[in-house]
Amino acid sequence: MSETASEPVDAPRVLVIDDASLVRMYYRSALERAGFVVDEALNGIEGLERVLTTTYDLLVVDVNMPKMDGFSFLHTLRGREPMVRSIPVLMTSTEAGDGDREAARAVGANFYLVKPLPEGVLVAYARALAGRRP
Repeated sequence: MSETASEPVDAPRVLVIDDASLVRMYYRSALERAGFVVDEALNGIEGLERVLTTTYDLLVVDVNMPKMDGFSFLHTLRGREPMVRSIPVLMTSTEAGDGDREAARAVGANFYLVKPLPEGVLVAYARALAGRRP
């Protein structure tokens, strides 16, 4: 991780993977206010490219995306080398069924939350999963 003037050295780095620009903007705003450094990806393929080139403390991953959905992304991620497959993942979706939660767990999601996420809930889960308080 390279430090810039706006990035504290120890700030947890989060990658938000979601095809909806408004969702990414909302997550970025909430997480940055809470002290996280936030990067974005539009789909699972872009997310994998970023994960393989940057160290992240947390991934926030949408389920329904074009090119590579969240389940496929996470299945691929969990099959990688230990440093990559151990990154905590908060999976989000508008799908609220038990089958969706179970599918997320089956591919290795740490938590599955249904959108829309209140800012406080997003930040609380991000802090818990990142393992350090920004």
